[in-house]
Amino acid sequence: MARAGGITNAVNVGIAVQADWENREFISHISLNVRRLFEFLLQFEATTKRKLASLNEKLDTLERRLELLEVQVGTASANPSLFRILVIMKPLGSVLNQVFRMNMQADFL
Repeated sequence: MARAGGITNAVNVGIAVQADWENREFISHISLNVRRLFEFLLQFEATTKRKLASLNEKLDTLERRLELLEVQVGTASANPSLFRILVIMKPLGSVLNQVFRMNMQADFL
């Protein structure tokens, strides 16, 4: 009888060891996936910051151009001869605007 109890105990230990290995393997997979997710988030953050910084630079440039145009329009209102120059330059502004929009779309693709 003592021998039968020993075999049962050995079987129980074997089952416990097998379950422990399965748990460790599961935890290892979870840890690996958490690391991969963390690395992805770090890379995503860096990429997003870089794209937002580039977009911010473009917006700053546009704001400066807009301020310049506002001054030119104000000057043209005071001096109509300059208004003709602005009318000639308007198509150029449209082309620049289209180029900027294409660049913005390309940045996010």
